[in-house]
Amino acid sequence: MFGKHALDGVRVLDCTQILAGPFCTMLLGDMGADIIKIEKPKGGDDLRRMGPPFLDDTAAAFLMVNRNKRSITLDLKNEAGIQIFKGLAKQSDILVENLRPGAMEKLGLSYKEIQSIKSDIVYCSISGFGATGPYAKRSGFDLVAQGMSGHMSFTGHPGSDPVKLSVPIGDLNAGIFAAYGILCAYINKLRTGEGQYLDTSLLEGGIAYTMWESASLFYEGIVPTPVGSRHRMAAPYQAYRTSNGYINIGVANQGTWIRLCEAINRVDMRDDSRFVTNAKRVENLSILKAEIEKTLQQNDTEYWWNQFIQFNVPSGPIYDMKQVYDDKQVQAREMELDISHPRLGNIKNVGFAAKLLGTPASVRMPPPDLGQHNKEVLLSAGFTEHDINRFEKSGGLG
Repeated sequence: MFGKHALDGVRVLDCTQILAGPFCTMLLGDMGADIIKIEKPKGGDDLRRMGPPFLDDTAAAFLMVNRNKRSITLDLKNEAGIQIFKGLAKQSDILVENLRPGAMEKLGLSYKEIQSIKSDIVYCSISGFGATGPYAKRSGFDLVAQGMSGHMSFTGHPGSDPVKLSVPIGDLNAGIFAAYGILCAYINKLRTGEGQYLDTSLLEGGIAYTMWESASLFYEGIVPTPVGSRHRMAAPYQAYRTSNGYINIGVANQGTWIRLCEAINRVDMRDDSRFVTNAKRVENLSILKAEIEKTLQQNDTEYWWNQFIQFNVPSGPIYDMKQVYDDKQVQAREMELDISHPRLGNIKNVGFAAKLLGTPASVRMPPPDLGQHNKEVLLSAGFTEHDINRFEKSGGLG
């Protein structure tokens, strides 16, 4: 029905919740991996209850990162639950977990334990601070990671209170780096037959994105501070006021600077000694901004955007989220997905950011109800109806 997928035949045992881990496994599931989502019997993934409910106590947040997964409830404090988990692990290629640091070890489900029953397993841990170091056992959340990775020290406007990125960048980056590491380890496994352990963290996910800020510290000895919308190393490169709002303009080289001056009919600025080089423009940033806005405020954002398109100057309006999904380019790239859910009806999701021509991502399953696939998963893993009845009676499935 959906054709071939890049990760067809790959089974992932997903012992994650909230955001970083589920985002990672959703990325793998979108590309065809069979994601077996392990949830605690009472309430399941905590994300099911975070934020306002969409319908029937299912939080919209859960729906956004759990498509293409099968849900099974397991009581991992129950001997039967552990037996089931190990049986599933034995048939899996990849295991992903982001439980509290040390939780998998206490359950007897550490990498070494799982490796003893599945020698080539690729086992990934996602945590707040990483699996080693003095903070390894501490819990961490995106807010904490954004603060400790430096983001809140240079986000916002000069003189403002600390500002968190609204996007949970630490969580999402950790999920992306986990998926990246998993695929690297899996490719190595295909070549060598050897599995391995890997881990990443919200802290490292945040630090990894501080390219410009780390460069300022490493090579200029400057501790970065908030700069609003502008670029630290290039100008003009920020949001500028028009007659009815703002427009972003990005000038990253001298050729674009010249075209900008022509687009706004300010060739006088092109030859102004204060603006002749990028270094000069950064040095005289406040004067440069005033001169550009003096001209831009003569027309509206749409006028200037069309003008900049004509002169090949990178630019664009500042959208709210409704405008994002109304944009014809966003629509053409299918970044708004409609998913049919058997209980909730039509639900929406964010589209696939990576588009493979030969083995494209697809939605094969809507986000699952809690424990929806208990019987299906266990039967496909080789357990019998008798086993399932025994597990239910013993409390292994909750």
